[in-house]
Amino acid sequence: MMTTTETAALTGIVPFQDLGRLHASIAEELDDAIQSVIAQSSFVGAAAARSFEAAFAAADAVEHAVGVGSGTDALALALRGLGVGPGDEVIVPSLTFVASAEAVVHVGAVPRIVDVDPDTLLIDPISVAAARTDRTVAVMPVHLYGHVVPFDLIRGWQAQGLKVVEDAAQAHLATWRGQGVGTVGDAACFSFYPGKNLGAMGDGGAVITNDQATAERVAKLRDHGRESKYLHDEIGWCSRLDGLQAAVLEVKLRHLPEWTENRRVLADRYLERLGDRLVPWADGAVHHLLVTRPGRERRDRLSGALADRGVGVGVHYPVALSDQPSVATYAMESPQAEAGAAEVLSLPMDPLMKLSEVELVCDLVDELW
Repeated sequence: MMTTTETAALTGIVPFQDLGRLHASIAEELDDAIQSVIAQSSFVGAAAARSFEAAFAAADAVEHAVGVGSGTDALALALRGLGVGPGDEVIVPSLTFVASAEAVVHVGAVPRIVDVDPDTLLIDPISVAAARTDRTVAVMPVHLYGHVVPFDLIRGWQAQGLKVVEDAAQAHLATWRGQGVGTVGDAACFSFYPGKNLGAMGDGGAVITNDQATAERVAKLRDHGRESKYLHDEIGWCSRLDGLQAAVLEVKLRHLPEWTENRRVLADRYLERLGDRLVPWADGAVHHLLVTRPGRERRDRLSGALADRGVGVGVHYPVALSDQPSVATYAMESPQAEAGAAEVLSLPMDPLMKLSEVELVCDLVDELW
């Protein structure tokens, strides 16, 4: 009789993420929503976009949600909406996707790239304090992997006079001590890239805020800076969430609480099996990614062996911002971020993943570690 791991090696293909399975589970709802938008032939500035914005704001317990073209645009528009621009500095963690720093540059400001906590890999408050200058106007904490930057830090930065733009691209419905992301910072920004916890069938993003003036400014800037159809009193972007994507997102939003709970159940089982081999998280995390830390030498061997056995893996992110050619010039020393980039490995995480698939992955990790 074969062992569990032998069976997995022969037949157990566990994808990193299975969007096909996810979409098949709600195919009829998606088809109806898409056909409704097509029948209306209203694709830009559409009722579907307004409907989704209202539903997304309600889901996040905030007053306003503004749909935009991408998560990167959401960050840039939020910064602009809060008055950040040339001559200003915005503090950004070194271990994140490059868009976090790109958005700062796009608005003419300077990203101050700082190190992360050696255990959680989230932005390090000591490094934030060390990076501040008299030009620093904002901090952009990144809720990396769907793990939440503590809200007491956010409140502390605000008390010091800094604006806080939460990069919540991986943290849809995440909470800290029961309170949702985006309810404390001056604004929070989401990506609806297809692989996100709430993903479109293309690109998209949103800015959420409780401040009406910020929401109105972002809405204006995303639509060519217009006051009315043919009157544009400032330079803006063309970054509108289109009707088809909004319709898809509203369907998925109805399922997101269930999918989020499924991710938490799966993550708890990974934690029971793998323990301190995982990057730690606090209650309220939504586990966009399930990240181990096998170390520099072990990672290549482990990732290759898992892939050979049909287990999808990834690295998020293999290059810290302090080593990225496009933005490294803005970085302070970031040894913890660089170490994390060299050591992390992401395992399969999908809301429709079965616990038996988690067991197969963990069996193999135990065998190959």
